[in-house]
Amino acid sequence: MAEQKTLRCVSPVDGSVYAERPVAGAEQASETVATARRAQSDWASRPLTERISLVRSGVDRLGEMTDDVVPELAWMMGRPVRYGGEFGGVRERATHMADIAESALAPEVVEASERFERRILREPLGVVFVIAPWNYPYLTAINTVAPALIAGNAVVLKHATQTLLAGERMVRAFVDAGVPGDVFVNLFLDHQTTEDLIAAGSFDFVNFTGSVSGGRTIERAAAGTFTGLGLELGGKDPGYVRADADLDAAVDTLIDGAMFNSGQCCCGIERIYVAAPLFDSFVEKSVAIVSGYVLGNPLDQKITLGPMASRRFADDVRAQTAEAVAAGATALIDPALFPADDGACYLAPQILTNVTHDMSVMRDENFGPVVGIMKVADDEEALSFMNDSDYGLTASIWTADADRAAELGARIETGTVFMNRADYLDPGLCWTGCKDTGRGAALSALGYQSLTRAKSYHLKKAL
Repeated sequence: MAEQKTLRCVSPVDGSVYAERPVAGAEQASETVATARRAQSDWASRPLTERISLVRSGVDRLGEMTDDVVPELAWMMGRPVRYGGEFGGVRERATHMADIAESALAPEVVEASERFERRILREPLGVVFVIAPWNYPYLTAINTVAPALIAGNAVVLKHATQTLLAGERMVRAFVDAGVPGDVFVNLFLDHQTTEDLIAAGSFDFVNFTGSVSGGRTIERAAAGTFTGLGLELGGKDPGYVRADADLDAAVDTLIDGAMFNSGQCCCGIERIYVAAPLFDSFVEKSVAIVSGYVLGNPLDQKITLGPMASRRFADDVRAQTAEAVAAGATALIDPALFPADDGACYLAPQILTNVTHDMSVMRDENFGPVVGIMKVADDEEALSFMNDSDYGLTASIWTADADRAAELGARIETGTVFMNRADYLDPGLCWTGCKDTGRGAALSALGYQSLTRAKSYHLKKAL
């Protein structure tokens, strides 16, 4: 008999195997999905108010696990414990989706007369498959899990190996709160079984957050099945500081957006364009902030910058930075300030100037604690640089002129436009992207449309 495969989470903290779980075989996985499909109709038949209440209770139960979740995340993917877990954002997003559920899912009545009733209803799709990433395993998953369950779907959850325990813990919280165990399930899957399940049409919707290459694999697997897809695949999010910006606020927010979580944020800031009059001051203040970070073991409360999730990711960022410096970029952060940089997962942050769009660091996603800053002459030059990217998730404009920000936003190829804010996901707005960032709509009322299908009723009354 063939030996069962095992998934292993190797901790970036010390290189040890922090957790391991056996991979579900093809037969077991298929049976689990089939069971979820059978259970879904009973779940959908429950009153909407009951489903909302159970999802709220599941979120509360997850919050009660925070003391365990925070160090667990530090061990699995390196985020410092001083920043707590992800529960604040999880609660905000799930609460909003619960609050708007009745209105978002309400029938659209076209006519209610003596002769006709015409209306459009929203029905659950069936079984929703959520493939969640490691960088924010709970926050990214809840975007789909909460509204999918509320809408009456069954949910199958698969987390990245780097955060192996997150899906297991999330399902346990919701099931403990009363969500049926067959309706919300966690599976440990390898890539091939994942692709095979999708190719077999096992799911009615697949939500994937991850790399562009991973998104292409999902699309290929789903080809011909007519399975709905939601794909958030990558970003190279820009920040633009206009001459009328609040300089201190712009520096604080954009640099935090570039460096928080060791730069491993879907909508983190990866390139900054600053109006010429503010450029020198912006750079000076940025260097002062980053030079004050403390790199080290994320389990220590004093640490502000933990290791990257894996050595492979850190090595990619090192290579990108070295390539930029070799091509003429100037590295402004003294590596001696960060003795914990071990050439492996622990990576010192870096700020680069004299960068150009010929450099990978300004064009390709780096997903690490490095950011390039360029001087721009005016709005038009900033716009040309912001749009010179294969990605389009968010863009951050810093200005005192809201009208001008809206005018510029209309010309930026992106999913979300921020003014005087960055690296935030507003659950009241649609979370979406364009270009290689992906496709689909999460959160807001539009998120419910992605997780349901329209069903029309045209009822002619007898006279």
